[in-house]
Amino acid sequence: MNYEFCTRTDPGLARENNEDSVTFDEPTRLGVLADGMGGYNAGEIASGMATAFIKSELGRWLSQAGRHANAKEVRRAMEICVDNANRSIFNAANSNPQYSGMGTTLVLGVFQDSRLMLGHIGDSRCYRLRGDEFVQITKDHSLLQEQMDAGLITPEQAATSTNKNLVTRALGVEDAVLLEVNEHRVEPGDVYLMCSDGLSDMVDNDGIAQILATEAPLEQKVVQLIEIANANGGRDNISVLLAQAQNGAKKRGLISRLLGK
Repeated sequence: MNYEFCTRTDPGLARENNEDSVTFDEPTRLGVLADGMGGYNAGEIASGMATAFIKSELGRWLSQAGRHANAKEVRRAMEICVDNANRSIFNAANSNPQYSGMGTTLVLGVFQDSRLMLGHIGDSRCYRLRGDEFVQITKDHSLLQEQMDAGLITPEQAATSTNKNLVTRALGVEDAVLLEVNEHRVEPGDVYLMCSDGLSDMVDNDGIAQILATEAPLEQKVVQLIEIANANGGRDNISVLLAQAQNGAKKRGLISRLLGK
């Protein structure tokens, strides 16, 4: 399985600085996205530390372990790297009053042939488009999600709630944090979207799915997602990572498309 990646981040229309951070490492098929929080530019520091640390440390492990490391080994490596990143951010916040209380959400994926190991903390999300089916494959660690799970509010009420940004889990806020990791089977043609809530709060699922379902290049889809989020208000920073799975070599895939196969 081959993967094509594309990322982009935008401050949106309401904020001067960008507290989101997104990166990917194509050789190891690792994608990382974080949405920072905290006063001054602390959120920007936290998210930047998270993505840089995890890309470096986990990327190094993946390059040494090879693409054939089993799911248990990858899960453990993800947990260790995120734990180390959490401690680094937590210690930085405690040693610098300017960064006190900073933290960040996190979503990261390791794509291995027909398997995705997906981890997340907070309310940054990952979605999957498979054929005509568009689904959210992460579950928010947020007050709203807990209220929906308890039957206290409906998804429709949650969409207009003023408590959207209250996460129940974040990286760097405490000395330990639990990374939720799930394994997903990947099929050729799948498109995976990682995003901050600057996209998911501004664009509904149908709007996102319509853009992802087009035949446009990934780069154009990323631009369109950010443009529609800004057109709908752009009230937060917007970050997007797209990964598309393709079976076989890229040249062969192109020939197959030209032949209509």
